[in-house]
Amino acid sequence: MVTRKNDEAVSPVIGVILMVAITVILAAVIAAFVFGMSGNISKTKVVAMTAQQPDATHITVTYQGGQDAQSFNFGKVTITPGAAGAAAPTYFHAASVFGNGTALAAVASPGATTNGDLGGQVGDSVTAISDFSGKDHVVVTAGFTDGTSQVLLDTYI
Repeated sequence: MVTRKNDEAVSPVIGVILMVAITVILAAVIAAFVFGMSGNISKTKVVAMTAQQPDATHITVTYQGGQDAQSFNFGKVTITPGAAGAAAPTYFHAASVFGNGTALAAVASPGATTNGDLGGQVGDSVTAISDFSGKDHVVVTAGFTDGTSQVLLDTYI
């Protein structure tokens, strides 16, 4: 007795399942755009900051401008010294002010941020003085005129 196995129906069933799945996925993507579900995604601003460490006691953060410089409102600098037992950094500038004339406050503890503004003019900078002999964490957060904020620089020096 000879038995034959009939596999002809397997391929059409898989094909139909795949076509239904593709149709459902396309419908979900189109619905997301039509009903505005993608509208609350914010656009990343393009503004640059750089950090340099010329020696073991200074770190300088410089505002470089960028495509969205016209909407840049302020920048807050946070430096956490990497050396064990390092003192809190103190920020200064030749005139103790930046861009729009707001004075910078000294930092009270490691990891604290400045209260003043960084920016206004391309090339404005803020320098921190402390024992920067370890891997120091530098973070610059920016605020923009539309009320949004984002991290512009997060690096170790």
